Amino acid sequence: MTQLSVNVNKVAVLRNSRGGSDPDVVRAAMTCLRAGAHGITVHPRPDQRHIRADDVYALSELTRQHGVEFNIEGNPFAPPREGYPGLLPLCEQTRPAQVTLVPDGDGQLTSDHGFDFGRDSERLRPLIATLKGYGCRVSLFVDAGNPDLAQAAALGADRIELYTGPYAEAFATGPVDPALALFADAARRAQAAGLGVNAGHDLSQANLYHFLTQVPDVLEVSIGHALIGEALYEGIEATVAGYLTIIERAGEPAVDA
Repeated sequence: MTQLSVNVNKVAVLRNSRGGSDPDVVRAAMTCLRAGAHGITVHPRPDQRHIRADDVYALSELTRQHGVEFNIEGNPFAPPREGYPGLLPLCEQTRPAQVTLVPDGDGQLTSDHGFDFGRDSERLRPLIATLKGYGCRVSLFVDAGNPDLAQAAALGADRIELYTGPYAEAFATGPVDPALALFADAARRAQAAGLGVNAGHDLSQANLYHFLTQVPDVLEVSIGHALIGEALYEGIEATVAGYLTIIERAGEPAVDA
């Protein structure tokens, strides 16, 4: 079954807007796990706009105690600065189950594109090797239309994460079938190269089922913005339960008419 990893960045955004410690990121993550989430995702950025290094350490301990996966996302090329030790040092200190490398800069509002392997491969290769030496599974954030997805395997990555923003936009505005065909093809190409396939960005309860039933063998979805937004109305536990129900339905065998 596809695993649900809840991204708790938006809880940190709300906390940071007022300072202090409320709402509590660790308590929110614990609530997600109590509701059945399979893991927790964070994306610490150098500008510390949401998740900070101290959150990473605390959530690492929480996920270890609960025996679930911790996924740290981030730009491996961003240098350390005050309050941000850098992605690789954070991973060395916490040893997450998975590290998802994302090519985003400080000026980006959110992650909105994948790696260009023609440009980034030689810088990525040693960093992937280092992270795997820490015992981390490595996933690379990619666009579904990237013709060189197999290069991720050649660099030593274990998985890719498909950037699903274009799918979510197509689902909202139509037509969606061409986008689904593109993502299904990307998943198959990656799997043929020996890569596992994750997916994330703008997935929601409205569009997740359609995606999972059309794109084969998605191992994990990382969902934060929509989930936390929906939880404002329904509560975190009910919202996580809603996502898990969708995932379970999508994993059921098709019944011939």
